[in-house]
Amino acid sequence: MISARARLRYHRQIGKLIGYRLPEGAFHGATLEALLSVPYDSFDRSTREQILSFVKSFLRCKCQDNPFCGCPERKFVKEIIELRESGLDHIQISQYLRDEFGIEIYAADILSYLEDAVHLLEAIQDVANQFHVPNMQDLVRQHIQAIEKGIPIES
Repeated sequence: MISARARLRYHRQIGKLIGYRLPEGAFHGATLEALLSVPYDSFDRSTREQILSFVKSFLRCKCQDNPFCGCPERKFVKEIIELRESGLDHIQISQYLRDEFGIEIYAADILSYLEDAVHLLEAIQDVANQFHVPNMQDLVRQHIQAIEKGIPIES
């Protein structure tokens, strides 16, 4: 999954604050847990804003197992798809994730993920065609076009 390739830019700083080494992975369990317990006022304004944006965007859910419930990873995937469907290319998405959340991820990894997402949607479309589900066919077709061309989906 694409979330496994995302690295948190400030994992070393956070590790120093909490007293143990954190993995680089932005969505690694230890990193997520540390983000929920780290004193945010220990960071400069820019870093603090990115970390708080990460927490608000990916770690807020009502699951009992939060942050180990899988919601952060699903929200991250959704963010990438929505950014692409809003018209950003893979390079712009990578830059946005770095600037907004402090997440570093290679643009090539994002491109590869988006290609895989289109292939998966094509498989879903085939199933929808097989079972004659026109609403699903249309919805999937719209998402495929939006991902391939970066054209927003009509509501």
